[in-house]
Amino acid sequence: MIVPLAAASAVDNAARIVAQRMADNIKGAIAVENVPGAAGLIGAERVAKSAPDGYTIGGFNDSVMTMVPNLHTKMPWDILKDFDPVSLVATVEWGLVASNGAPYANAADLIAAAKSSPGTINYASGGNGSPQHIAMALFASSAGISLTHVPYKGATQAAIDVAAGQVPVAMQGLATVATLVRGGKMKLIGVGTPARHPQFPDVPTVSESGLPGFTFNSWFAIVAPAGTPKDIVARLHAEVVKALADPDVRDKLALQGLTPRGSSSEELRKATTDQLAKYARLFKQAGIAAD
Repeated sequence: MIVPLAAASAVDNAARIVAQRMADNIKGAIAVENVPGAAGLIGAERVAKSAPDGYTIGGFNDSVMTMVPNLHTKMPWDILKDFDPVSLVATVEWGLVASNGAPYANAADLIAAAKSSPGTINYASGGNGSPQHIAMALFASSAGISLTHVPYKGATQAAIDVAAGQVPVAMQGLATVATLVRGGKMKLIGVGTPARHPQFPDVPTVSESGLPGFTFNSWFAIVAPAGTPKDIVARLHAEVVKALADPDVRDKLALQGLTPRGSSSEELRKATTDQLAKYARLFKQAGIAAD
């Protein structure tokens, strides 16, 4: 399973939890290989060019599937033509994080500071076009503020530098930052869910604490190279569904800030098509571009 994102990212954490259970169930082995770079373009190309025999699959997030294609006019692959959807696995819940030394207790504090000093507050992301970039750009656009983007080579490194105080804030998948937050290494000052997250009940939503109506999450899905035989796609789908039915898997995903989902292949294809169109509209409205 090729994950085109950094190790210890939200998608990587989910991939390893699910892949391990799938491997146990089939009494085999599934190696999870991280191939980060270019906001997922490189790793996804590896999957697209792999033999469609079921032995190489992709563990993708919706950034790779629906954000990146809207940011680049020249793509090395087509998400709808070069991959066969297998199943949605989980949604990744998101949060607004800050270094312990940053003077922000909630979204309202950050918005007020940014309005008083436009462009002077930096935020970290996993790279141009990454979901961290898009999430914070949409937050800034919705709040009517100007923030300065500091791209990294992956979400994990971005989170580490926020914890170290190198960059004051970021929007991150809870699965990426949950351990740092629980360990007191950084502050979670808002969650992107419609209601408070059960794993962090004392943390307000961004919507209730400064930006009414704002929500953001992402997803983790499994895909195969286009042309993979239908019976193999069906077997992969069945194994994903079986893994997600395991209470231990569901508990582990929840502790990481992930919500187990599952879907049919066609449901994933429709979700991808719909979200491609949604982000095309949003990016145009917010003036978001890869460069």
